[in-house]
Amino acid sequence: METPTLIIITLLCAAGAYILGRNRAANIAYRAGKKNALHSLPYYYGVLSALWCALPCLLIVLGWSVFDDVVVHAAIVNLLPESAQALPDSEIELMVNTVINLALYPNALISSNPPDYLVQAGRDYLRWQHLSQLSLSVVVLFSLGLAFSLSWLWIKPKVPARQQVERVFKWALLLCASIAIVTTVGIVLSVLFESLRFFQSVNVFDFIFGTHWSPQTALRIDQVGASGAFGAVPLFLGTLLISFIAMLVAVPAGLMSAIYLSEYASPRLRAAVKPMLEILAGIPSVVYGFFAALTVAPFIRDSGGMLGLDVSSESALAAGLVMGVMIIPFVSSLSDDVLKAVPQSLRDGSLGLGATQSETIKLVVIPAALPGIVSGVLLAASRAIGETMIVVMAAGLAAHLTANPLESVTTITVQIVTLLVGDQEFDSPKTLSAFALGLMLFSVTLVLNYIALYVVRQYREEYE
Repeated sequence: METPTLIIITLLCAAGAYILGRNRAANIAYRAGKKNALHSLPYYYGVLSALWCALPCLLIVLGWSVFDDVVVHAAIVNLLPESAQALPDSEIELMVNTVINLALYPNALISSNPPDYLVQAGRDYLRWQHLSQLSLSVVVLFSLGLAFSLSWLWIKPKVPARQQVERVFKWALLLCASIAIVTTVGIVLSVLFESLRFFQSVNVFDFIFGTHWSPQTALRIDQVGASGAFGAVPLFLGTLLISFIAMLVAVPAGLMSAIYLSEYASPRLRAAVKPMLEILAGIPSVVYGFFAALTVAPFIRDSGGMLGLDVSSESALAAGLVMGVMIIPFVSSLSDDVLKAVPQSLRDGSLGLGATQSETIKLVVIPAALPGIVSGVLLAASRAIGETMIVVMAAGLAAHLTANPLESVTTITVQIVTLLVGDQEFDSPKTLSAFALGLMLFSVTLVLNYIALYVVRQYREEYE
């Protein structure tokens, strides 16, 4: 019996246990003739029965799935000859993958004439897999029957079903909250450790303050075009240049549209315009990249040519303009929500003192909503710094040290993608430099988030 089938059977049994547990609790209360005969409502007894039935079986399936591959892998390695077991780990992994492919697709590899011991190992692998699946089915079905019986017997009037159910859900919510924390810690540690490996080969100051980026490392002494220079200043400057252009577009347009929607637009117009504006956030970035590469960049190049300017076909200006349009919803939507959250009594008080609507917006509403507006702007800045596809298609891959928006530049994220594309070995400075760039990018976004939190806490206004 396959694992998905076992999970479906477990969930169906849990649903049945819920119905039977709830009905049994209701019957106990009915026979007792008292409304308070049960410690908890019948609903909680049903949920508790379902949990007793489902959780042990699902944990068994999860644990079996985790350790089954490890055990089978070790068994396959033990079947190999001693000469094969003495090979490097990478070659042993290749042989194990060959055994698995021989087991799953025997006809596909018949022309390669694999050794007999690999063919026999493939047959043993299939036998172990069938035995493992059969054992799992027996254990799960037995556990289901046992849990179903015990859940029926444990339903008694004095059982604190509500407390037990809430305790289970509390731990489940804690587990879900911990996943985000553990994932973040794992990402940080993985990037940090690989970055430290990179900095063992490349000086950290040469990386941060170097002005030449050419990550192609030489395999031979006489190899041409592989300087192995890892100065990240051109990448930092390119990222800041494109992000600055994007913010010049997004902040005024987003903030002005938010002010209009929250202060001037009628409810009917607001209900129609705001969803249309937020559609921009749902457009894939690759579509913006096509638009920038096929429409905006040629237009800027032709317009610059008419004015006698030398404009590159892939320019930072084209990427920045389109990126600014893409992040307008981040500024406008958040700013609009913050402006609408300002108490109406502040507006009424300002208007009652003789201020005009525009003066009220400038002197009362915007200062009151400033922390939220700053948070939205910094969120949009983080989004601009982390954008990749638009820069790849519209700004190019060349790491030029320039502040001219009409020239081609690249960003940190683009270089990370470039360095990790294809089959790469994670033991060379070229590949490890991607993790160092990721660490720098993570540090920048962390600083921006910290600034946003500081601004919110420092200038937050509380109204009754």
